[in-house]
Amino acid sequence: MTTEILGVIATYGLTLLLAWPLARYIVKVFRGDKTWSDFMAPLERLFFKISGINPKEEMTWKEHLKALLTINMVWFVYAFFVLMFQDKLPLNPDGNPGQSADLAFNTAISFVVNCNLQHYSGETGVTYFTQLFVLAFLQFVSAATGIAALIVVFKAMKEKTTTKLGNFWDIFLKTITRILLPISVVIALILVFNGTPASFDGKDTVVTMQGDTVNVSRGPAAGFIAIKHVGTNGGGWFGANSAHPLENPSYVTWMTEMFAQVVIPIAMVFALGMFINRRKFAYVIFGVMTIGMICLLVPTMQSEINGNPAIAHMGIQQATGAMEGKEVRFGPAATGYWSTVTTIISTGSVCGWHDSTMPMTGMMQLLGMMLNCFYGGCGVGILNYYIFIIIAVFISGLMVGRTPELMGHKLEAREVKIAAIITLLSPFLILAGTALSSWVLAHHPDANWAMKPSAWLNNPNYHGFSEMLYEYTSANANNGSGFEGLGDGNVFWNVTTGFVLILGRFLPIIGPVAIAGLMASKKYIPASAGTLRTDSITFGAMTFAVIIILTALSYFPALALGPIAEYFSL
Repeated sequence: MTTEILGVIATYGLTLLLAWPLARYIVKVFRGDKTWSDFMAPLERLFFKISGINPKEEMTWKEHLKALLTINMVWFVYAFFVLMFQDKLPLNPDGNPGQSADLAFNTAISFVVNCNLQHYSGETGVTYFTQLFVLAFLQFVSAATGIAALIVVFKAMKEKTTTKLGNFWDIFLKTITRILLPISVVIALILVFNGTPASFDGKDTVVTMQGDTVNVSRGPAAGFIAIKHVGTNGGGWFGANSAHPLENPSYVTWMTEMFAQVVIPIAMVFALGMFINRRKFAYVIFGVMTIGMICLLVPTMQSEINGNPAIAHMGIQQATGAMEGKEVRFGPAATGYWSTVTTIISTGSVCGWHDSTMPMTGMMQLLGMMLNCFYGGCGVGILNYYIFIIIAVFISGLMVGRTPELMGHKLEAREVKIAAIITLLSPFLILAGTALSSWVLAHHPDANWAMKPSAWLNNPNYHGFSEMLYEYTSANANNGSGFEGLGDGNVFWNVTTGFVLILGRFLPIIGPVAIAGLMASKKYIPASAGTLRTDSITFGAMTFAVIIILTALSYFPALALGPIAEYFSL
């Protein structure tokens, strides 16, 4: 067990070590400085020439959002129809069928919004063509969308007074060509050399040591898995995700995939300080995020290492911890670290079964997604945190009787209203969805649907409630992981989570970009003796308190009905 914990510490330390130079590189890319990746410039110019886009044309925040939302709608339509008719397209050696309209609706939205909430199994639900030219493609562009939105906020925070915030298309394309693609190539090569398949062959017939004959799915998985983590997407090539021995063959690949999903979110925090020349401000944010992660990680690892008390009461020793749903290759400590990171960073990939984790771990996973701002996904983690900063500045201003200011700009009613709406949106989507599914299950369990509501849950009582709560929480947080005891591959869950996915993704992007754009257009006010310092430990503690209080008020009743009740029932 000590070895497992040391492995976790080493993995996080390596990530932190490499995040700093990556942050410097990211800043150079978006400031337009010379970098080693300038050889991609001719390719970028070709894209702009073909599309008729002038990358030098400055955009307002409204024009940025218009471009962002328009292109995402185009990708959704493209993905929806290709998924429905994938059986008629090439690269389908296993003969997988096309998806139904409701499943294609959910899958297309899920990958467009960087969630990858998979209501299908990768081996049978999609083809090599759709894996590569729809899902992998969307994993690149959805991650780039989040980062591009964040860079707009960076630019707004940096300038004293401006309405011109760069060009969305220029930022978006450079995110792919200069950041996501190079890192993904390196990660993919490491995976290939450690046993992850990268061929276009169909299923392989294997005779097991027991003498059984099984068909093992494979395919060009390595590149897909690389961007799934680098872009904090999380969707697995295989149904078992990174618990699958071909998707995550060894501890080397485990460390590689953990590094891949954490490095950009941490680097973006450091990049914020470098880009706006307020490094201490970034350190405070990083400190709050790291403390938040530790508060979730320690109970998780402790509960998994100590094992299941119900099994202990039976007189069964659990020397290796709670091993149900865990891969022997990784163990409970490493799986606990993965489950914490994948839920706070909104990757949503798994190397063990979240449905089998201890109640305390389940609650930490839910909290990680409900908070959705400790590191967070590519770009959107800081966007979510930015909303809490706005609220913290507003409350601090009220406490001292001074008009709240942030980065030299007055924070007024319009910005606070936007922040309040975005803050209330997540609890509404999660709790309303869970209430609706609970009502259907309680009052119409035998509805004559393809899958009756009475068949949704593999687990009764508290854990069954947690499964439904987790599904909507994951959809709202653009996470994609699930308590897979839930039977979610049906019209009800495909449609309801589909709408939660859309709203949970784009409104929390629109809100921060709008706030930053509005504030950047105001007159700059130089700092004075009464200006609130946002780069102090005091303000960091204030922001942390705001995050915890708002989350507790919003979600404690629901958590009490699910994982907390289950914890005390043991």
